[in-house]
Parts: sequence; C-alpha cells; structure tokens
Amino acid sequence: MENIQSLTGLLKKTAAEFSDRRALSVSGKFDLTHSQLQNIVDHAASLLVASGIGYGDVVALTFPNTVEFVVMFLAVIRCRAVAAPLNPAYTAEEFEFYLSDSESKLLIAPTEGIEPAKAAASNLGIPHVTATLLGGDDDGFRIALSSSTNNESNAKLESVAKLAVNDTSDVALFLHTSGTTSRPKGVPLTQLNLASSVQNIKSVYKLTESDSTVIVLPLFHVHGLIAGLLSSLVAGAAVTLPAAGRFSASTFWSDMSSYSATWYTAVPTIHQIILDRHVSKPEPAYPNLRFIRSCSASLAPSILARLEESFGAPVLEAYAMTEASHLMASNPLPERGPHKAGSVGNPVGQEMAILDQNGSAQLPGVSGEVCIRGPNVTKGYKNNPEANKGAFQFGWFHTGDVGFFDEDGYLHLVGRIKELINRGGEKISPIEVDAVLLSHPDIAQAVAFGVPDDKYGEEINCAVIPREGSKLDEGEVLRICKKNLATFKVPKKVFITDSLPKTATGKIQRRIVAEHFLAQISTAKVPKFGA
Repeated sequence: MENIQSLTGLLKKTAAEFSDRRALSVSGKFDLTHSQLQNIVDHAASLLVASGIGYGDVVALTFPNTVEFVVMFLAVIRCRAVAAPLNPAYTAEEFEFYLSDSESKLLIAPTEGIEPAKAAASNLGIPHVTATLLGGDDDGFRIALSSSTNNESNAKLESVAKLAVNDTSDVALFLHTSGTTSRPKGVPLTQLNLASSVQNIKSVYKLTESDSTVIVLPLFHVHGLIAGLLSSLVAGAAVTLPAAGRFSASTFWSDMSSYSATWYTAVPTIHQIILDRHVSKPEPAYPNLRFIRSCSASLAPSILARLEESFGAPVLEAYAMTEASHLMASNPLPERGPHKAGSVGNPVGQEMAILDQNGSAQLPGVSGEVCIRGPNVTKGYKNNPEANKGAFQFGWFHTGDVGFFDEDGYLHLVGRIKELINRGGEKISPIEVDAVLLSHPDIAQAVAFGVPDDKYGEEINCAVIPREGSKLDEGEVLRICKKNLATFKVPKKVFITDSLPKTATGKIQRRIVAEHFLAQISTAKVPKFGA
C-alpha cells in the first residue's frame, strides 16, 4: 500500500479519484487523463527497473518542457530512484560538473538536441538513453527508451506490481543551488519533502480538480516543477505544456483560453513580458482567472498593480527556495485575507522565525534572518558538512535572507545575506563567474557582481583588471564567458579597469565594487531582493 505522505502515493490516489479528468496536455496536440498518465509512468518505471535502475540511483534528466520530461521524472521517482533535472542550456563543462557531482548513473535526454549533455555523459562513462512518447491510437500512449550502450527493448519487463513501494524517506529529487562558496551545493529532497510542499501549495491556493494552468517556467527548477506541475497533478487539476516546449508570449493567452486556465505562476520577468505584450498586442478577451502567482524574485508593487488592472485577477506574491521544496510563504487568496504589495505573505505549512545572530526571535518590524523548519525542508546539503553547519543552527534552517514580520504577520524581505545574483529567478554564483574570468591568462583580477535591473530584478556585471601589457577588451572577456558559462550567467556589462575598490583590510567586497561602478554610469541604486 502506497503511503500518502509520499508524492508517489498522493499521485496514485489522485489518479484513482479523478481517473477520467484531463491531467496533462501538449497544446494543440493531445490530452492525457490522470489514469492514462499514471499507466504511462508505471510502464516507463518498469522499463527503468528492467534496465537496472533501482533504489537510490541518481538519474539525470535534461529536456525542454515536454511530456517526455514529465513522464520520465515521475517514472524515476516511482522506482525509488532519484531524479536530477538539468538545465538544457548548460555547456558541456557544466553538464560534466553536475553529472559527476550528483553521481548520476544514467542520463535521459530527448532524441534530438542537447548534444553537450550527451558528450559530457560519454566523457564520464555514464550511459545515456533517449525517451520518446509513442502511440496515441487505440493502443494508447507509451514511452520508448533507446539506449546508448545496449538495446534494452528485449529486457524482461518487471510487472508494475513488482515495482518497489515508495517510502517517505526516499530521496526523490536532487537539485543544485548556486552557493556563495565556489561550488554549487547539492540539495536532496525526499518524497515526504515533496508531498508536504505540494499539499501546502494546494491548500493555500485552494487547488482542486476544476483548476487548470499553462506551464510557463522550466521544469528543471522547483518553481515550475513543484508549484506548476506537481501541485496541479496532486489536486486532480490539469496542466498544459506549450507546443514549443517553453514559454512563448505569442501563444500564452491562446493556450490559457483554449484550456480554460484558472491561474498561472511565473517569475517577475515573465509577468513583465506578458504585460509588455498586453500593451502592444492586447487579446480580444482574457480568461477569467482566480489568481496570478509571482515567485522566485521580488515583484515591484507597480508591476503587481499593472497585472491586476490588466488581467482582472488578484496577484499573490510568494517566497520560496529549493531547500524548502519551493514554497515557504505566500499572500492569501482574497477570501482568506488581504494581499499586500511588497510583502511575500504569511508562512505556509511550516514554522518561520526572524532570528538575530544569537538565535533570538525578533519583534514585529525588526529585521533578522528568515529561518524555517517543517517537513518540506531538506535534511541537509549532500556531502557538505560545512554548509550544513552554517545552514542548520538553533534548530532552524537559515535561508540567508534578511526580513521582518509586520504587525499582521506578513513577511517583508529586506535583502540577502549571501551574495547570490538573482537574475529573474535564475540564481548565479558570482564566484563561479570569477573563476571563469580568472582562468584567462590576460586577466589579473576579476570580480562579478549583481546590479539592479528593471526587467530581471538583478543583472550580472563584472570588473576586470588586465595583466600589464595585454590588449584585453570587452569582446575577449565575453568570449571566454560564453565559452564556459550558460548564457544567463554571462555578464551583460564588462568594466575594464586598473583598480578595484577594497575595504580597509584589503578585501574585495562585491557590494562596494557594484556601487563603485554603478556610480560611474548611473545614480539609480534601487535594491531588488527576493528568493
């Protein structure tokens, strides 16, 4: 008997309860019901078991937002293995780091494209398989896996009944968070973590089988994966994937209308793109939405007001992070209380405290570090005792964010303790960018830093000191970045300089460097924060 404290157990319960309701559609192509999806997942899981994947094995997945990703993600966790979704935009070097750091046993990718991932897997001696959805006539749909090492199609299929039962403590999802240390930190999330989080999301937004959404965010991040996809599936609701496999402003509203969407969740950058399109090419009519959700970076109150005015739905800002299996706090639905611009709302399904450096709780209105605990919170970073020592103190998980509760118990974020650059919800570790810059023979010193940006909240810039006698220019600096970093991590502006501001003790502090160079080009210093 599956445990309903596990994500797999919750999904099976939903598939039984809402078997004939639509679960997943690819826009304009086909629909799957909850029971059809469950059957395809079980079949794919038995293929994985037959190919030797078992308890605790890490399986890396790199896909656009396709039905194959959804099925293979659910199939991997179904057979008690660990899914490690990876951004398809990574370079071969980045894939090598993530595949080896997660100790992946297998890479699953689409038939076409994402060659850097396949090359990285080959370099590391990790087998890769491609996954394709077949069928659709009377025989229904099924997944076909083709292997890079040997043909598994003749392997004896385990019957679904023989598939292992998931335990709440099984690690189901493995993601990396860009640490402020030089290496990104690995975050294992269990079946219980994920089950708790999807139930928190379902409850705060009252998601039911009558809801429907279009996925706009990549499914290799917790925001799209947990808030958009998994919470909907557990609620018996429906999810539509854009035909292109990614967000497209030109098809967004027609998808929302065709599939009777009742809500969507996105990062502020995407809300702004949707608003810009509304101004330049308004739709004849907009669907009647229960709410619009914003998360992963701070939403300017002016943007919140424009969204509400344009689309006639309450905009609920939320606060989340990978280590909490996404959701930590959210503004409530209008029938449950006011939603406040500039606030990320109330804690949802977990305890939250604002602590000072000694672990003492702060009074309303007084800032401190936002700390949480609850069944949705990771038990700790993988193989990283030092990071765990810093993150788990006084019996709480420390988020690295500074904030305060107002008199009504709503959380307001003030800033980040850590120096992560949060570009439209993509977290970038400046130290990782520094390392790439400093690998160039003509660069003597380099520092990457975040600067306020109207579109992305923060954008990445860098300052470099060339070695004496070199003819280094901005083009060369960008060339090395583009070669070694995913596009979203490449600095938008490069300052070539002969000195960097330092503190009295000779340290380079990113904040001071950022202020120094910003002052040269602009007087705007609006802080933009959020997680």
